[in-house]
Amino acid sequence: MNLQRILGTFTNLYPVWLISGALLGLFHPPALAWFSGDWLIWAFSIVMLSMGFTLTLDDFRRLFRMPGSLALGFVAHYTIMPLTGWAVAKLLHLEPQLAVGLILVACCPSGTASNVVSFLARADVALAVAVTLTSTLLAFIMTPLWTQFLAGQYVPVDALGLCLSTLKIMVLPVLGGLLCNTFFPRAVARVSRFGPTVSVIAIIFITGGIVAQNAASVRANAGKLALAAFLLHAVGFFLGYFVSRVLRYPKKTARTVAIEVGMQNGGLAALLARKNFPLQPMAAVPAVFSAVIQNLVGSIVAIWWRQHPITDESADGTRAELAGEEIAEHP
Repeated sequence: MNLQRILGTFTNLYPVWLISGALLGLFHPPALAWFSGDWLIWAFSIVMLSMGFTLTLDDFRRLFRMPGSLALGFVAHYTIMPLTGWAVAKLLHLEPQLAVGLILVACCPSGTASNVVSFLARADVALAVAVTLTSTLLAFIMTPLWTQFLAGQYVPVDALGLCLSTLKIMVLPVLGGLLCNTFFPRAVARVSRFGPTVSVIAIIFITGGIVAQNAASVRANAGKLALAAFLLHAVGFFLGYFVSRVLRYPKKTARTVAIEVGMQNGGLAALLARKNFPLQPMAAVPAVFSAVIQNLVGSIVAIWWRQHPITDESADGTRAELAGEEIAEHP
């Protein structure tokens, strides 16, 4: 077995390592409690830089070939999830710190894990990458605004601080990776093959560190937070698919949008909570439950859709998609 296959196997077991890291932090906090502060920031920046290494300028050009589907994914993501997060927090009567944390998770962009789930589910991977990319690059606007609007009733929210944090720890590393891939493609190609593995390790430490620092509170609220995370992501998947079909988009597009709506960047939510809500230490904990639950839900959905491939796409929807591509290519 060569090195690349070993690294691929390790990366594919991401949910297992994620849960293992969380359990280690929960039952033996000293093992990971030290991973905080700048360690969290640097770890997440590496994850985002690795994502940037996979991007090219052609990825941005391709965005204009699917304007309708891309707009649907983006708008659905930044409306369904924030409102669902707020509604779940109200429904379960979460205490302020946990409510803020859940809402912050719901207001974040989709994560790179959604692209993996789209691939496994045989959905439209190009569209999935496009929605992840646009929701990520515009997160510095959308995440602070939604968080201030929905979480401001619980605690004061510094929207400008959230905006700057998102820019620094997410958008800039992604753009930095893109620029490196543009001007130094050979060097990036040698390094980027290790990117997924390094990203998995970084997320394990981020998750485990946050759990370790709040182990007692995590144990006390585990049931309610697991239910909250499940409701958030399950509703996101369902409404993402339902809205897409109501708007007469093809099933493949609907499946992709469902995945992009239902999966969030839990690592970003955890880091933003630690950095911007220092007086509410429990605000970072819902992101941990979200990271675990959404991967489990996403894996189940991917397996189900993979076993039930699409055989009868709507002709009208397919023609609409093709027309959109032709307009983009020949304006």
